[in-house]
Amino acid sequence: MCKKCWIVVSLLLLLIAGAGYQFMIAGDNASSPDGRIAIPLSPAEKDLVLTEMRSFLNALQQISSGISEADFKLISEQARLLGSAAQQGVPISLMGKLPLSFKKLGFDTHQKFDLLAMDAEQLQDKEHTLKQMSTLMSNCVSCHAAYKIETIVTK
Repeated sequence: MCKKCWIVVSLLLLLIAGAGYQFMIAGDNASSPDGRIAIPLSPAEKDLVLTEMRSFLNALQQISSGISEADFKLISEQARLLGSAAQQGVPISLMGKLPLSFKKLGFDTHQKFDLLAMDAEQLQDKEHTLKQMSTLMSNCVSCHAAYKIETIVTK
């Protein structure tokens, strides 16, 4: 009897590990004709991701303006809006569809916004802030080069 229990427990653990791998690491993706990784999302999920990306772009424009005017309050406010706290509203169902590499890049981007906000307040160094902004923009460029968001057509 105990041997059967161990077999059942082992099979359940394998099933849980497989589901965890699919949810946490693999995500739901395929390659697209242009060589990028296609991430299929529902229209609402796609809107959420693209809205966040537009927020990144808007904040980077405001940060650029803040650098030119040495307005470190503006810089820190804009960067803080998109720091790690901004990740809290992402639904678990969406996180499960995103590949691990996409999630890592997103988490790194939010952390870089946090660091930029903190450094802008404490250092108030235009050159340093400009370098941080350049690094952030490299994340944006690498994300757009690697991934393509596609809409799942549901009936």
